[in-house]
Amino acid sequence: MIMNDTLTSDVIGRRVEVNGEHATVRFSGIVPPVAGLWLGVEWDNPERGKHDGSHDGTVYFKCRHPTGGSFIRPNKVNFGVDFLTAVKNRYVLEDAPEEDGKGQIIIGNKPVETIGFDSIIKQQSQLSKLQEISLRNCAVNCAGDKGAIAKACPNIRKVDLSRNLLSSWDEVLDIADQLKHLEVLNLSENKLSFPLASLTLTRAFPALKILALNRTGITWAEVLRCAPGWPVLEELYLASNDLFISERPADVLQTLKLLDLSSNQSIDENQLFLIAYLPRLEQLILSDVGISSIHFPDAVTGHKTLMFPSLQYLIVNDNQISQWSFINELDKLQSLHALSCTRNPLMQGDKAAQTTRQFIIAKIGQLKTLNKCEILPEERRGAELDYRKAFGNEWKAAGGHQDPDRNRPNEEFVAAHPRYQLLCLKYGAPEDGELKTQQPFVLKNQLLTLKIKYPNQVDQKVLEKQLPASMTIQKVKGLLARLLRVPVSELLLSYESPKMPGREIGLENDQQSLQFYSVESGDCLLVRW
Repeated sequence: MIMNDTLTSDVIGRRVEVNGEHATVRFSGIVPPVAGLWLGVEWDNPERGKHDGSHDGTVYFKCRHPTGGSFIRPNKVNFGVDFLTAVKNRYVLEDAPEEDGKGQIIIGNKPVETIGFDSIIKQQSQLSKLQEISLRNCAVNCAGDKGAIAKACPNIRKVDLSRNLLSSWDEVLDIADQLKHLEVLNLSENKLSFPLASLTLTRAFPALKILALNRTGITWAEVLRCAPGWPVLEELYLASNDLFISERPADVLQTLKLLDLSSNQSIDENQLFLIAYLPRLEQLILSDVGISSIHFPDAVTGHKTLMFPSLQYLIVNDNQISQWSFINELDKLQSLHALSCTRNPLMQGDKAAQTTRQFIIAKIGQLKTLNKCEILPEERRGAELDYRKAFGNEWKAAGGHQDPDRNRPNEEFVAAHPRYQLLCLKYGAPEDGELKTQQPFVLKNQLLTLKIKYPNQVDQKVLEKQLPASMTIQKVKGLLARLLRVPVSELLLSYESPKMPGREIGLENDQQSLQFYSVESGDCLLVRW
C-alpha cells in the first residue's frame, strides 16, 4: 500500500519498505523550508541513511546511528498489505489457472449466468487446503479484517513471515488467534515492539511447537513475558538479538527441547546457569557468542553436574575456546552425546586437526558424534589409547605409577586430565616401553612388527611382517592379496592385541591407517577370505 502526500493516519512506529530497504517511521510532518508532508524514517541498514534525524539544527527524530535517518515523501513509501492479501497474491493469483470463470446457478427456478463465480469457489477451496505458506519479504503489516484469515485458510500449520513489515507483537497475535492449528512460525527480521506486561493465556498459541525470532530486537525479559502464550513450544530461535539473560525462567519454557542463542555477543557462562535447569532442553546452540570458559560449580572432577540434565547436543562453533579445561567440563554433562566446536582457537592451534579430535573424544567419555561425524567404537578406542600414551610421561612425573597402590597423580594433573585414571583402569596403566620418546622421522621407529594369522586356513603358516604404521588398510590388503594370491575384494582384516585378550577388532575402513586403529608392534593381524 503506497500512501499519498495527504497522509493523515498515525504512522509513527509503523514499519515501511522503500525500494527493497526496510525502515521504521519516526516522524511525520513539515520540514521547512520545503513545503509538503515528510516522513522521517530510521533505516534497518544505517548506511542507507544520510543523517541522525536532524535538519538545519532542528532535531525532528532520533536514530541509533549518525547516518541512520532520512526524510522521504509518503508517496515513495510502501506500508505493506494485510496477511490475507499477501496469501492471495502469492498462492491464488500467481498459481490459479486462467479460465473464463463463467457459470450458472439456480435462483428460484431460473438459471442465472455468473461471471467469476467458479473462479471464486476454486480460489476459496485452494486457500482452505493450504497447510504451509511462505510470505517472506511480502510486506505483510497486519492481520486485516477480523476473522477473515480463519475463514479463508483455517488449516495452516506452518507460516514463514520473516522480513515483513509487522511492527508489534499485537499484530502477530491478531494473525495467530485465527490459526488454531499453527505449529511453526518464523517471525525473524521483523523489528517488533513487545508487550510491557505478561500476556494472558486467552491470547495464546495453543499448538505452536517451533518459533523463530531471530533479529527481531526482542529482550530476554520480553521473551519471558510472551512465553506463557507458548504452552507446548519445543524449539525457540533467538539469534542476533543482543540478548542478555537476566533471570531464570519460572514456569515457562518448560517444554523447550531446542534453544538457539547464536550471535548474542553478551552471553557468558553465568547467564547460561540461569537456563541450566530447563528440564527438557536437549539441544543448545551457542555459536558466535564469544564464550571462552565454562565451569559447573556443583560438580567436582569425575562427577556429573545437575545442570542441563537433558542436554544431548551442544553447538559452540565460532567462539573463543582456547583451553582444554572447557572440554573437560563438558564431560560433567550427564546426557551429552553430540558436540560441534569448529572454528575455535583450541581447534586451530599447532596440533593437527586429527590429534585435537582424538583428545576431545578421549576427554568426553559418552560422546557419540563430534562435529557432525559419528565416533565409531574403533575410533574411540584408538583416541583413548593415543591420549593415554601422549600424556603418560606427564602422568608418571605427577606421581602416576603402574602399581595401583602407588598410583597417586597430583591434583594438578587430575584437574588437567580428569579421565586419565579411568583410561588406565580401562586399558591398563601405560608401560615404560610405550612412553619412550619416538623419533617420528626415522623410518625404523615407524615400523610395526606384526604376526599374520589365517583363522580359516589351518594349513597356512603364521607370518611375521614389518609394516609402516601409516600404511592404509587398502594397501595392507593389496600386499596380502599378492602374497596369498587371493582377490583383494575377498579379504577381511581384523586384529588382536595382547593388551586386550579375547577381543577382536575389525579393520573395516580401507582408507584408514594401521595407526588409526591403534595397531602396535606385537599385535596379530587376522586374515579371512
